[in-house]
Amino acid sequence: MNTEVRVGVIDTGFAPRQAENITAARRFWIQQGVLCEGETQADALGHGSQVLDCLLGQGGCGEVLVAQVFTEQWLTSALQVSAALFWLVEQGAMLINMSLGLQQDRHVLRAACAAAVEAGVLLCASSPARGAPVYPASYPGVIRVTGDARCRPGQWSRLDTTQADFGAQVDPSSGRAGASLASAALCGQVRRFLSLQPAAGREQVLVYLRDNAAFVGPERRRSEHD
Repeated sequence: MNTEVRVGVIDTGFAPRQAENITAARRFWIQQGVLCEGETQADALGHGSQVLDCLLGQGGCGEVLVAQVFTEQWLTSALQVSAALFWLVEQGAMLINMSLGLQQDRHVLRAACAAAVEAGVLLCASSPARGAPVYPASYPGVIRVTGDARCRPGQWSRLDTTQADFGAQVDPSSGRAGASLASAALCGQVRRFLSLQPAAGREQVLVYLRDNAAFVGPERRRSEHD
């Protein structure tokens, strides 16, 4: 039985310098209303490269699969993300990070997430610290992650709020949305845990995250009168 951890990343692709870390990659795009798939392009937006750096920087080992759903613009669709999810599951990914958030609830994406969860795949997705819900983070079974300024490298928080299940480190100097890198960081910590406990299932992972959180509950901001 092959117990090597396979982690999937759905994002803007990867940089040439990261190619040696990637086992397989596939691009999904819409052309004249038709879903297409093929070879990946260089990461023109830089987001996926940074997400990969953050995820891999948490430690652990195993194969990495990349599904590219953004190319030269910050534009994707539920259909593209769904196709990426199905491809990653078919490739044997047991953990998938989605540092993205769509504004609309679409049946095709909801069904893809449900199928992945049913297959035992762990899904991590970024969720904003406040505001309207985003997808796929808001779908049942998806681990919702947002940025938490209290967390240092290797730390995460157990939030259990209406916005997120967990929080993780953010990098203010990155210029990226905090939730994106927080999701990558937490996913990297799960990857690290699964590298040591490859037979662990969803509930064991959640217990590990809850029991080893550096902080419990949302950050309490002090008022100016404290």
